[in-house]
Amino acid sequence: MLTRLHDVLRLRTSPPIFFGSAGVIIVFVLVTIVFTDPLDAAVTVASEWLYTNLGWFYILGLTLFLVFLIYIALSRFGRVRLGPHDEVPEHSGPAWFAMLFAAGIGSILMFWGVAEPISHFGDPPRGPSLGIEPETTAAAADAMSFTFYHFTLHTWAIFTLPALCFAYFIHKRNLPPRVSSIFQPILGERIHGPVGVFIDVVSIVGTVFGVAVSLGLGALQINSGIHRVLGVPESAVWQLVIIGVVGGVAMISVALGLDRGIKVLSNVNIWMAVGVLVFILLTGSTLFVLRGTIESLGRYVVNLPELALWNDTFANTGWQTEWTVFYWAWTISWSPFVGIFIARISKGRTIRQFVSGVLLVPAGFSVLWFGVFGFSAFDIELNRGGGLVESVVEQGNVPGALFAFLEHYPAPTLLSVIAIILVVVFFITSVDSAALVTDTMANGHEDFNPLGQRIFWAVAIAVVTATLLVFSGSGGLEALEKIIVLVGLPFFVMGYFQMYAMHRALREDAGELPAMRTRTWKKVLPPEEYERRQDEDEHDTSETVVEPEALDEPPVLRDPYVDQDHPTGTPGTLPARTGSAKLPGHRPKRTTRPPQSERQDREDPE
Repeated sequence: MLTRLHDVLRLRTSPPIFFGSAGVIIVFVLVTIVFTDPLDAAVTVASEWLYTNLGWFYILGLTLFLVFLIYIALSRFGRVRLGPHDEVPEHSGPAWFAMLFAAGIGSILMFWGVAEPISHFGDPPRGPSLGIEPETTAAAADAMSFTFYHFTLHTWAIFTLPALCFAYFIHKRNLPPRVSSIFQPILGERIHGPVGVFIDVVSIVGTVFGVAVSLGLGALQINSGIHRVLGVPESAVWQLVIIGVVGGVAMISVALGLDRGIKVLSNVNIWMAVGVLVFILLTGSTLFVLRGTIESLGRYVVNLPELALWNDTFANTGWQTEWTVFYWAWTISWSPFVGIFIARISKGRTIRQFVSGVLLVPAGFSVLWFGVFGFSAFDIELNRGGGLVESVVEQGNVPGALFAFLEHYPAPTLLSVIAIILVVVFFITSVDSAALVTDTMANGHEDFNPLGQRIFWAVAIAVVTATLLVFSGSGGLEALEKIIVLVGLPFFVMGYFQMYAMHRALREDAGELPAMRTRTWKKVLPPEEYERRQDEDEHDTSETVVEPEALDEPPVLRDPYVDQDHPTGTPGTLPARTGSAKLPGHRPKRTTRPPQSERQDREDPE
C-alpha cells in the first residue's frame, strides 16, 4: 500500500522510511493540538525524570565521544583518507569553514553569545558549592569557563562523531547516506531491513525536532529584535509569521541547491558576523576584552577535566539539568543532519584533518566570539551602568539579551537590524541544510530527488516549530527544553554503537603500515532504488550493489575467521577480513592464500 501511495505521489524515496517519519511527525502535531494538556503533563513528567536520573549519562557520554575522536585522530587510522586514495578536498579551507559555521553553530552563537555569559554572571553555576557571589569577578571567571565548556570542544564533538562516521561509510564504503549505514559492521545487509528502517525513522524524526527547537529559539530572538526596532509585540502571532517567512525563504534556498543556496548564504553571513564581531571589539573596551578572552581560555583548558565530568552532586541545585543536559540533548538531536552535511562537504580529507578541522577551527572561533561578547557584557555590568543582568536573569528575557546588549554601542538600531538579518540567514541555512539532508536520509541516495520531497521536510520543520512554540501546553522556551531532552536520549545510545562500528570498520579495512592501504567498495543503493534503476534504461547498474561488496582486498593479514594455523602476516598489523566481502552475520568464503609474490604486489607502492 505504501508503495502504491508512493508511486501515486510521484515520489522517489524509501516508502517505509519516508511515510514512517512523516506519520510520526503528523501524529505528534495532531495529538499536541487536540490533547494539549494531557500530552504536556506526560512530557513534563518524562523530561523531569530524565533530567533527574539520566543527566549524568548525557554528561559522561559526550566526554567519551570527545576522547574517542582524539584517539582516532592521533592513531594510525588518522591517515586514512575519506574517499579514494587520490581524492582531493572539494572545497577550499575558507569555504569549508564557512559552511561548517553556518550549518552547525552560527545560529547558536547569535542566540547565546550574550545570554550565556551574562546568565552565569548573574547566577553562578557553582555559586552554592564554591561560594561564588553573583555579579563579581569570580562569577565572571566561572561564567566564561562554563560558556567555553558548552560551546567549544564538547559541542563540536557531538557533530564530529556522526560526521566522521558518515564520511567514512558514505565516501569510503559507498553506503547510502543514512544513519543506519553507520551500523553496517554490526548489522550487515540488515541495514536495509526493519532494524535499519527503525534507526532511520528515529534519526529523521529526531533531526526534525532538533532543528525545530533551533528555529523556535531563532523565532523568539527575531521577535524580540523587531520588538525593539519596530515596536511590534512579542506574541505567538508574530512568532508564527516569523516561522512562516523563514520557512518560505528556506524553501527557495532548498530549490537552488547546495552550491547556489547554502554555500552563497554561508559565505555572506560569515563575513557579516565577523564584521559585527570586529565592530564590538573595536568600539568597546578592547584591551579588557582581549586580556579576558586569553585568560579565560587558559582557565577553561586547566578546568576542562573537572567541567567535563562535573555533575553538581553535592549542591544539587538543578542548574546543570537546565543548562548542560539541555544543550547536549538539543545539539545531539540535530547531529545526524549536521553530520551528513559536514560529511558531504569534507570528501577527500584525511581522518586527522577532518577531526582536527571540525573540532578545533569552529571551537576556536567560538572562543573568540564568546570572549568578545562575554567580556563586553561584563564590562557593561561592571563599568558602564549595567542593566543586562536585570533584563536577562531577573526578568528572564533570554531571547532579547543580544539586543539589550547592542543598545550600549554606537548606532544601536542599525546594529540590531544587522543582527536580525544574521539570525534570519543563519536559520534559513539551518532549515535549508536540514531539508536537503533529511530528504537524503529518507531516499538513501543523492540523485534524482524531486523538489517536492525536499520542500516537504522544510514545511515539516516549520510546522513542528509552530506546534512546540504556540500549541504546546507550556509554550516558548520551556516547551522546547522539555521535549528535546526526550528526543536526545536515543541519539546518545546510538553514539556508543557508532564508536564501536567506526573502530571495527577501520580495523576491517586497514592495511599494514606504513602504506595504510584499504579496501575499495562498490556503491551500495537501497533495494527499492536499485530496482528502479534496473527498470530505467538510462541508468547503468553494473557498478552498484544492494549488499555491501568490496572491489578489492587489502594485503592478507591474520584473519580471525579462518584457520589459525595459517601464517599470521607481518608483525604489528591488525586483523583484516579476506575473501568474501560479506559482513558479520554471513558465512565468509574460504579462499586460498596467494603466493608471497602476489601478496607483495598488492601492497601500496608508496
